[in-house]
Amino acid sequence: MFPAAPAAGWQDTKATLHRFAQVVGKIRLASGVRRNHWWHVPFHLTGRGLTTRPMGLIDGNPIFTIDFDFAAHRLVVAALDGRTVSFPLQGRSVASFYHEVLRALAALDVRVEMDAPHPFDLPDADRPFAQDTEHAAYDPAAATWYWRVLSQVNLVLEEYAAGFSGKTSPVHHFWHTFDIACSRFGDRVIGQPPDADPVTREAYSREVISSGFWFGDESPAVSASVPPSASPSGPAFYSYTAPEPEGLTGEPLLPAEARWTERGGGHLAVLPYDDARAADDPRCAVLEFYESAYRAGARCAKWDIARLACPGGITDPWLRTP
Repeated sequence: MFPAAPAAGWQDTKATLHRFAQVVGKIRLASGVRRNHWWHVPFHLTGRGLTTRPMGLIDGNPIFTIDFDFAAHRLVVAALDGRTVSFPLQGRSVASFYHEVLRALAALDVRVEMDAPHPFDLPDADRPFAQDTEHAAYDPAAATWYWRVLSQVNLVLEEYAAGFSGKTSPVHHFWHTFDIACSRFGDRVIGQPPDADPVTREAYSREVISSGFWFGDESPAVSASVPPSASPSGPAFYSYTAPEPEGLTGEPLLPAEARWTERGGGHLAVLPYDDARAADDPRCAVLEFYESAYRAGARCAKWDIARLACPGGITDPWLRTP
């Protein structure tokens, strides 16, 4: 479980894949039905890769999906009537990928007005996708590692999510910050300052404890999953509470390798990926980390931990009776 990161090729492949994902993600943003906390925007996992989930219908387009197939290393655009268009991911710049996606959509009679067709919160945010010939690395072995890690973390997060009966997000992959996360929400409404950006205002409109996995980043994150300037620099499991309650960093974390880190005035609970891999039982180590970080935030924020507990994913009192 949790394979070793590729010795070479990952960072360049990651930079290209991140921008591929943002191209498709902005199509999802334009074509999906809006949900609270931006839940309509992220990707979900499939047995072969990532999917946008079905889109269209309400905007006059046919129902369609866009999937990354990391088994065949192809992008697949499919319409409900059975028509599909696909093309290889390898050997393609971001500009080439962008134009191929648009051609595939047109072949299926899909028309999408993509807002701001350039990267979000990346160093080259001012460069349109159509002009990016710099990012063109795609190592299949590195992409396979990325996919396998996502698949394994996805199931660990699903297991973690089962223990909470309150409002919780799906387990989903955020294309703008390249992390996979699951968030637990409290009832308290959080008023954001008037100058807060729209992403932050919607993402943090309620008290939240979010947990996930981060592949590392090129710049400070501003997202619905990782708060501003609070991301670990390398691959790591993380958790944070927003707004951060007083006394949070005085709470214990498990396992022993986990720690609180300060970034930009906030604090993040972090378990480095390699430390989790080295544990006798990596899955249990990550679950222990997520649970300890959740309880730290919930205690300090005064959540009713016992009432919100959902042992084994069961709320039925008859089934929970010994």
